[in-house]
Amino acid sequence: MARANSTRRESHLDSPKGLRTTFVPSFSSGDRFGRFSEAFARAMGTTWFLFALTVIVIVWLVYNSLAPERWQFDPRGQNFTLLTLILSLQASYAAPLILLAQNRQDDRDRVQIEQDRQRAERNLADTEYLAREVVALRLAMKDVATKDFIRAELRALLEEFDGVPKGGEKPPKRASEG
Repeated sequence: MARANSTRRESHLDSPKGLRTTFVPSFSSGDRFGRFSEAFARAMGTTWFLFALTVIVIVWLVYNSLAPERWQFDPRGQNFTLLTLILSLQASYAAPLILLAQNRQDDRDRVQIEQDRQRAERNLADTEYLAREVVALRLAMKDVATKDFIRAELRALLEEFDGVPKGGEKPPKRASEG
């Protein structure tokens, strides 16, 4: 038994931190409750929720209207007090949970907007830097020999070499050259 525990501990320590399983429960109830409120608000905003709520209310009304009076749990004569109470309770809990979910979404949006603003600032700084570098390169290019200048110089050298014999001496002038 002790060997099995030591083997488990060793493999536990050898695994990357993200892959380790933890046995310590998380007590961040605020986040858990916030996620619950978002799930609740998301579920209440669906067609299925509205359909299910409508079916429950219709069944409730039909049963308590048509069933024998001794079987009714919310008699029609009392104006469906229990149904009214349940729907009021559902509405009183739904509103704050939906507001909590909206506040959490606003917080996420605020963080996203700040990250977008920072990214835009970095992009602007990078663009300005690159623009300055391009201007500096253009200014430096004025002092650099262009292709046309180098070609002209090479042509001039070739013409000069064409006139010189292989020994390095200038050829004698011809009689026609005068």
